[in-house]
Amino acid sequence: MPIKAVVFDAYGTLFDVQSVAGLTEAAFPGHGATITQIWRLKQLEYTWLRSLMGRYEDFWSVTRASLDFTLKTLGLEATPELVARIAAAYDTLSLYPEALQALEALAPTRLAIFSNGSPSMLANLTKQAEIDGLLEAVISVDEIKVYKPDPRGYRLVEQRLGLSSAEILFVSSNGFDIAGAKAYGLTVARIERITQAALRAELTSGEIGPAAMFKALRMQPEQLGDEADLTISALTDLVPYVSARR
Repeated sequence: MPIKAVVFDAYGTLFDVQSVAGLTEAAFPGHGATITQIWRLKQLEYTWLRSLMGRYEDFWSVTRASLDFTLKTLGLEATPELVARIAAAYDTLSLYPEALQALEALAPTRLAIFSNGSPSMLANLTKQAEIDGLLEAVISVDEIKVYKPDPRGYRLVEQRLGLSSAEILFVSSNGFDIAGAKAYGLTVARIERITQAALRAELTSGEIGPAAMFKALRMQPEQLGDEADLTISALTDLVPYVSARR
């Protein structure tokens, strides 16, 4: 069956969550890398906890709470204004270098985002990156009030696009998201932001830093029996694959 739509995860796939590191380091010199990694790890954990507890709050609330957790854990004090300014960095994350080229080259295939992000966060992100005009839809879990990888989220993608799972290619760098989408039945592409060989080199080079630990925990395939259909090293690698499957 031909691919009729390519749907991208946002955080870590199109947008680089590590791009907040400059701001966290400027705010708390010597702690920026640790803040950046704990913040993102806890942000994801809070989405899973809230889904399991049936206590949904939108991603902006989760982002603020996970930053509060991080600063408290590290014993760092900040004014509410500074915390708000740091959290707002998630509205201005940098696109990965090849993302815009990939999105432009994939036309005329239907393109969309499916993300944990709240509607306002995603609107801010796509507008500041100037990719909003390339997307047919920006789909948020906020519509169903449960976070990925709940299967209801991937079902929402089908419903919003009016397509079957076999007609959708879902793209993510996040192991949990890849496992969830594949278990649901979508065709899945994994963008490999760091190779296993490069990660092993980081993990065996001496003291393991927070960035290497994050890559090990969140940027590798999960061992749950649901593997991606293809692995790519850059989003532009999707172009020939999708062209052949139209």
